[in-house]
Parts: sequence; structure tokens; C-alpha cells
Amino acid sequence: MVARDLLGGSALGLRRRQPLSDIAECAARQGSNALIILGLNAFHGDASACIVRDGVLVAAAEEERFRRIKHWAGFPVEAIRYCLVEAGVDIGNVDCIALNQDSRVNLSRKLIFLLTGHPHFSLIVERLKNRGSREGVSELLERHFPGRRWPHVVEHVEHHLAHLSSAFHVSPFREAVVVSIDGFGDFASGAWGVGRGGSIDIEKRVGFPHSLGIFYQAITQYLGFPHYGDEYKVMGLAPYGAPRYLPQMRQIVRLKSDGAYELDLRYFIHHKEKITFEWQGGSPEYVDLFTPALEQLLGPRRMPNEPLEDHHRDIARSAQAMYEESFFNLLNALYARHKIPNIALAGGCAMNSVANGKIRRMTPFKYVYVQSAAGDAGGAIGAAFAVWHKSGGKRSFQMDHAYWGPQYGTDYIERLLTDQLSRTADAGCSVKKIESETELCKLTAEAVAKGKVIGWFQGRMEWGPRALGNRSIICDPRRADMKNILNAKIKRRESFRPFAPSVLSEAVSDWFEEDDDVPFMMQVFQIREEKRALIPAVTHVDGSGRLQTVKKATNSRYHALISAFNDITGVPMVLNTSFNENEPVVCKPEEALDCFLRTNMDVLVLGDFMIVRNRTVSDAAADTTLPADA
Repeated sequence: MVARDLLGGSALGLRRRQPLSDIAECAARQGSNALIILGLNAFHGDASACIVRDGVLVAAAEEERFRRIKHWAGFPVEAIRYCLVEAGVDIGNVDCIALNQDSRVNLSRKLIFLLTGHPHFSLIVERLKNRGSREGVSELLERHFPGRRWPHVVEHVEHHLAHLSSAFHVSPFREAVVVSIDGFGDFASGAWGVGRGGSIDIEKRVGFPHSLGIFYQAITQYLGFPHYGDEYKVMGLAPYGAPRYLPQMRQIVRLKSDGAYELDLRYFIHHKEKITFEWQGGSPEYVDLFTPALEQLLGPRRMPNEPLEDHHRDIARSAQAMYEESFFNLLNALYARHKIPNIALAGGCAMNSVANGKIRRMTPFKYVYVQSAAGDAGGAIGAAFAVWHKSGGKRSFQMDHAYWGPQYGTDYIERLLTDQLSRTADAGCSVKKIESETELCKLTAEAVAKGKVIGWFQGRMEWGPRALGNRSIICDPRRADMKNILNAKIKRRESFRPFAPSVLSEAVSDWFEEDDDVPFMMQVFQIREEKRALIPAVTHVDGSGRLQTVKKATNSRYHALISAFNDITGVPMVLNTSFNENEPVVCKPEEALDCFLRTNMDVLVLGDFMIVRNRTVSDAAADTTLPADA
């Protein structure tokens, strides 16, 4: 049985429940000319779903947006329901389900680990339990779609192949080096190779227990940030420190000449003990990943309620420096082997926008692509596109925007505001419909220029963790006090965390040291030195900014808003942060209105409607004209 499983899958990790030709036959039997694939990231953090029709993405969304629990892990039934509605199909019309996990790959590596690694029994039990739950797609579909037909072709796609496909198959490149780096998936933490046309040739994987993602997560926990996804806090804290602990970090992570990496396992427990508590029906939770040896090396850990000191800032900077050293060691080795100027990145570590922004400086690569959901959520589209191309499909799609989620029309929003009229009136708000988009953008830009905090809710929800102009909070980047205003009114987050600029694509070279298309806010560039004082609210302490480039062709209304602000101020950008308050980014107009009313936001632009909060005493300090020294 084991031998048959080892030999039965493809070299890329696509396990065939049925021959892939059956997918097309299934479509023919249903009388459909289109091949419809439902892609899933299930039982990982950031559970998600997508629909790909004849090689073109139709819809994609994360389950957390519907469940209202950050990083929700489990079976993404609400995201599935949305994708089916958006695609205008029933579950019975789907020809294939593609799942970004295949527990039967890397079996020889797993066997060697079990025989030599001496893991705790609970670790073995946990992995067997995870495998059992992830094999239950059929049962889950029957439970959530009772009495309905559902596709009997279920393809399990190896975790890192799904990541690589999610980066390469939707990129603008016909040939590229492809890299996936994360914590773990299917007993590997990284994979890389070359994509050409519709195929991906994986040349190497880094197997369990060695992982750059685990390294960064362990340091994140050590620094007192215990929650799943808190790594971005370490990335934000790093510029405030110095890499004084880089020699110690090099004891933890060792680099190899071929670009690979390995951990000194004395500092970690993940290969010996159970580390996760919750993977179904909520946000993933972890125990500490590090051993007492890490504290002996770096000093006592910081508890979440303890103040941040220079020591902690230096460790954050050192960890980021170690990650970058490992990352560029790999990328330089890959370029030396392949001499291809294009690179496509995925995996949780591809969310490290600081490192991504340095690729052109630190390696010979010239063109970089990271799609908007580079982490586990993106595995849904990766699995779907891997199956599409494995079944002989041609490339016809490029992801140049992130707007693949739900949208709500004017009539829906008008009914909501009518139903909530007494509530908005009690909050001292006025509601007005603006018929002209030009006027709407002009009025909003004027409010931004006056220092107002604007909730901006438009069009289809973004795919991935970043708010990119459809579920955003918009502010004036010229105000040095805007970070404090935002944190006081809404965000209430750590002072070291930066806010990001959304920039007119045509103006990037005038304000940043590099000129590139960065539609998904996945790269950090240095802001030109002479411009930094003009936009202090989006300039990080090291002079950088995590930009989003905005094109008229992909988001005309957001482009018009920023253009209107530019006409007023001469600054072709706005501060953009996610529309939420310690919750997942808002999905529905109801959630946007609730967030607006329970915070001190000044204006909510909900489709074509402006909801304006009357001036209050508590808002007076923030509602001021631009400081003279800005």
C-alpha cells in the first residue's frame, strides 16, 4: 500500500483520485462547455476558497471575512457559498475540487523522521488526526450541501506546489524562478524551481523540521507577540533596532552553499512536541516553539504585558537581518543556476514585504511578482491552477488586481441606510447620496485634506490580508500626527507599526527610489530623501514605505480619489490602512457601518453615499488644519 502511494502520485505532488481526463468528461456529462474548478485552502490558517472557470479566476475569498474571526482555520464553507454564487453555479456544476494539501507526499521523509527523530507521541497523534480531517472533504460537502450533487473528482495538490502555482500561474511571467517559503505544509517548509508556460519544475524542497517560518515565528513569540500572524509586528519593530544579535541568529539558522538552510534544533520544540491547539473552527493557536536554550542565548523572553526595550528592538532587527541573509543566499544561488531575471514568490514568508523590496538591490533579479494572498489563503488558487494546467489547460489569466470578493450594489446600501436611519441620526450623522463619482471623490479628498479619517467602502472586497482601496480607511499622509489620531480614534495598535501609502502608479518614480508596479502592497521601497518630510505619516523610521501602486485600469474610483487629493495638495497618495477595528477587514456594508459608528471615524463613504459625523468635543483635537511644519 505504501509503495503504491509513493509511486502513484505525480512528481509534483498532484495526487490523482481519478484520472485528470475525468474532469473534462465530468464537465461534458453535465452539459457544460466550461471547466469549473473549486480551489480550497482547508484546515490551515486563513482558510479560503476560489472558483476558476476555464483557467480564469472568477471569485476568491477568505473564510475569516464571513466568520469574523481572524485567520479562521477549518473547512471554508461560507467562502465556498460565496464563490458559487459569484460564479453563478451550484456545487453540482463544479467539475473538480482542488485541495492544497496532500498528506501522502514525502512519505519516505516522514518515515525516516519517525524512525530517527524520536518525536513525542502526541506529535504523531496530532499529525494523524490532521490527516484524517483533511481527507474528509466528501463528508463535509455532504453535510453542508445536503441532498445536492457534488463533484466526485477531488485532487490533492502538494502544499508547496499549490504555493508555487499561486505565484507563477497568475503572474505576468512566461518563465520565472519560483520560490515558496513558509512554516510547514506536507512535511516541507520550502520549495523552489522554475516555471515555464503552464509547468513548474520543482528542483528542491526543504523538509521538516527545518524552517525559516518557524524561526521567525519563534522569535515573534520570544518578543512577546503570541498570536498567529503576529510576525508582521516584528517586521515593523525591526527598523527601530540594530542587528547586534546577528551572530547569535547565525547560531540558530545555518546557510548552505546551494541556497538551502537548516535550524539548530536545540532551540526548538516543534520536532518533538505538539505545538498547535486549534486548527478547526477558529483562529490557530500555538504553544511556544522555542526551548530554554533560546533564552540562554538571547536573554529572558519578553512577556506580552512588559514594555519594549532597546534589547527587544535589537533582537527584532537581528531576526529580520537573519531572515534576509537566508532569503538572499537562496535567491542569489537560484539566479546563479538559472540566469532568469524574473522571480515569483509565495508562502507565508513571502509576506515579508521588507525583504521583498530589497530583491533588486541584493540580487540580480530584475522583476518580482508576489500575488495579494501569498500565504496559506493563496493555496486555494494555487491548487486550482495546478489542476487546470496539469489537465492540459492553457494560460490565459494574469492577476493584476485583488478585487475578487463580494460586492454590494447601490440598492442594497440604500436599503441598509434606510433601515439604520434612526441609528445614524442618534449618532449625530447626516447621510447623503452623491450622484456624481467625480463629486464624490472631490468631497472625500477635501475631507482627507482637512485631517478627517475616512472609511472607504467600494466595489469587490480584496483577496488577501491587505486593504487595497475597496475596504480601506483613508487619511492624509502629510500629517505627522496622523498615526496618533488613527490609533486614538480607531486602531489602538502598537505605536511602532507603520501605515502605508496608496500611490498613483504614474507618480511612483517621483516619490520612491525604485519604480515598479506594486499593486498588492507586498514590497517596501525607500522614499526619496527630499520627500520624506512631506509625507511623515507613511514614512517609516528608516525612510521606507510599504507602497501600493494604484492604476486607473484596475481601480478607477480609488485612482480618481487619489487624483482629486493630488489636485488639492500636490501629493499623489493617501494613507491607506485596513477598514477594521481589531477584527477581520470588513466584508459587508453592515460591518462597515457598525465599525464607523462604534469608533470615532469622521466620514464613511459607502458606495455612492456619504455618512458624515457631526463635529464633537472629543474630535476637536484631531479635526484641525494641517500643521505649519508639515
